Amino acid sequence: MDNKIEYALNLKHTRCNCAQAVIMAYQDELGLTEEQICAIGSGFGTGMGNTKGVCGALIGATIVAGLLNKSGVNTKLIASDMMDRFIEESKALYCGDLKGVKTHQMLTSCDDCITNAIKILDDTLLNINK
Repeated sequence: MDNKIEYALNLKHTRCNCAQAVIMAYQDELGLTEEQICAIGSGFGTGMGNTKGVCGALIGATIVAGLLNKSGVNTKLIASDMMDRFIEESKALYCGDLKGVKTHQMLTSCDDCITNAIKILDDTLLNINK
């Protein structure tokens, strides 16, 4: 997991948005090309809708969970649990709230959102694909 986090953070700092970075950390498991992953995650930089929507890191993690879910459990139930855990760890769900767009007080950095999303995703994948 630590390697995935380091890899995703490096991508975020060099060429990817948060969603793309999280998805790219699972490229080997997904069997997708970098071009495909970049296209899938391209609309979720600075959260869905340019800080108006859900954090891109969580969206990326949810996309991966859906693609790797072999459990038979409906992915929307898994996503709901991931969302609750993300809010608990990151203190908000929406990018603008996380970044303090209106309050000018950041709750959680992009790096920490990526870290939280990958930790939650790894734990989720371990539990659903036993």
